[in-house]
Amino acid sequence: MPELPEVETIMQGMRPALEQRFLQKVQVNRPDLRRPFPAHLKETLTQRRIIKLYRRAKYILADLEGGWTLLIHLGMSGRIFIDPPGHPIEERRHEHVVMITDEHTRLALVDPRRFGMVDLFRTEEAAHYPPLASLGIEPLDDGALTPEHLKHALGKSLTPIKNALLDQKRIVGLGNIYVCEALFRASIHPARPATQLTNKERERLCMIIPEILHEAIKAGGSTLRDYVTTDGEKGTFQTMHQVYGREGEECIFCAQHHKKTALIMRITQSGRSTFFCPQHQRK
Repeated sequence: MPELPEVETIMQGMRPALEQRFLQKVQVNRPDLRRPFPAHLKETLTQRRIIKLYRRAKYILADLEGGWTLLIHLGMSGRIFIDPPGHPIEERRHEHVVMITDEHTRLALVDPRRFGMVDLFRTEEAAHYPPLASLGIEPLDDGALTPEHLKHALGKSLTPIKNALLDQKRIVGLGNIYVCEALFRASIHPARPATQLTNKERERLCMIIPEILHEAIKAGGSTLRDYVTTDGEKGTFQTMHQVYGREGEECIFCAQHHKKTALIMRITQSGRSTFFCPQHQRK
C-alpha cells in the first residue's frame, strides 16, 4: 500500500499538471472501487478549475471551484499516470477514472485490485467528513509532532509501540515500512508498550520520523510491488532500508557500534511482518 512518502510523491507529481487547470473532460469507466463513486462525479468535475492540491494522511485532495473537494485514496495497488500534452496516449488496463485538462494533459487512475477510493464532499465540511475527521498527527506539519503531542497521542496505551504508530487516529501515514525503519533508528523494540516510552525516546522518534519521511520522499518513495510515480518511474528508497525486509542480514547499526554483530529478525504483529535488531532494540 502506498504510504505517506509515496502519496506525497504522487501528489507533488500531480500538482504541475492540475493546479489552476480546468477539467475539460472526465471519463468514469466503472461505477465503483472499494465503494461506489458519487453519482454526480463526472458532472461535478467537468469544466471545474482545480484550485489547490494537497495531501492529508494517505489521501490526495483537490479543492475545486464551486466549493467541492475531490478525494482520492490509492488503496493497495492504485496508481496515477500523467500523459503530458502531445504525448502518445497509452491506454492502460484498469483505468477507472480519466481526467483531461484544458491543456490536454491526461491523468488516469489505475487500480487493478480496486481497494482505492474516489469521493466528493463540500470543502467547508472537511473537518467533519468521516474519513478525515478522526485522523491523528500529521508528522510533516510544522510543530505537529512534538514529544508532548506524541505522548498525548499514545496516551496510557499498553499497545506495542509499533502497532500504536500504525494507528491513523494517533499519527498518520507511516505504514509498516517506515515504522520499522523509525523504531530501528531510534533503538526502540517494536513490542515495547507505547506507554513505557521515555521522554528521550519520544524525542528521538519525533526527530527520526520526519527525517525518514523526507528521505523517502526525496527518493521518490519505496517500490516493493505496484507503486510507481506519476511518470511511471519506480521509487528508490527501498535500496536505503536499514531493517525492513532484511531478515537474517547483519545489523548495520551493530556492525558500526558493537563488537558483537547481530542479525535482523522478523516477527509478526497484528498480522504484519516486523523487522528489528534484537541487540540494539532491546525490550
